[in-house]
Amino acid sequence: MKQFKYLFLPVLMFILTALSSCENIKKSKYITIGMVDGWAEDVAMTHVAKAILDKQGYHVIIQKASTDMILASMNNEDTDLFMGVWLPYTHAKKLAKFPGLTHLGTNYDNGRIGLVVPEYVPIKSIEELNQQKDQFSHRIIGIEKGAGLTTGTDKAIIDYQLDYQQINSSTIAMITELQNAIQRKEWIVVTGWQPHWMFGKMKLKFLDDPKKIFGEAEQIKTYSRKSFAKDHPELAKFFSKVHFDDENMSDLLMKMEQSKNKETTAKEWVEDHAELVQSWLDKN
Repeated sequence: MKQFKYLFLPVLMFILTALSSCENIKKSKYITIGMVDGWAEDVAMTHVAKAILDKQGYHVIIQKASTDMILASMNNEDTDLFMGVWLPYTHAKKLAKFPGLTHLGTNYDNGRIGLVVPEYVPIKSIEELNQQKDQFSHRIIGIEKGAGLTTGTDKAIIDYQLDYQQINSSTIAMITELQNAIQRKEWIVVTGWQPHWMFGKMKLKFLDDPKKIFGEAEQIKTYSRKSFAKDHPELAKFFSKVHFDDENMSDLLMKMEQSKNKETTAKEWVEDHAELVQSWLDKN
């Protein structure tokens, strides 16, 4: 019994120390931000936030994962933040699974998702797709499986009774196929969203969605783990103020798309927009 007692005490001390260390990490200047790699606006905003907070003495760790994994990790208190939540449509069902997560702020107001074609394609509505299905080879070029946009497209195919198949791979693959089709002046329909640099680089248009399968205007929001605001009240206030308008979002996305080093570009953008950044950091 004495041997068990002597063994139990060190183990208990180890467990308490480990728990204390985890708690200290959560309250330290180590901040973890989830990011969906390939989502241009999420990558851009996350790197800008990192550039600002690094300068404020924080150590920001970017964790690349899918939306579902990031939300689950925040729910487990393992990831601090995610700046890429699209509401009220795209991520509503995913977010509903984790009611304990905390809304910190709205980063962008004019988001939109849907089906996109090059401007030279002479149709205006999703309802016209079946009339031109051979021109499009019965294909809608999508992004990653599991994305809210992918789910919405599956629903659009059913609700509009489209004789099409959604082809899913990755955002990068979708953009590559879109660029190649435009170079050849071929007809192509893809799943797309704004804000995104491809609208600044290519002449594109959304197809009208009379059934509102893809919703209307979307907001991009930052959510955090439940206890983040308690652990970091100063950062909760900062993220409540982070907001991009159409002009500076477009500017940021184009610079990021042309960049070979996202961290360096984000730092330069922060320096060039010092007044805006200071308004986010203002504690009043």
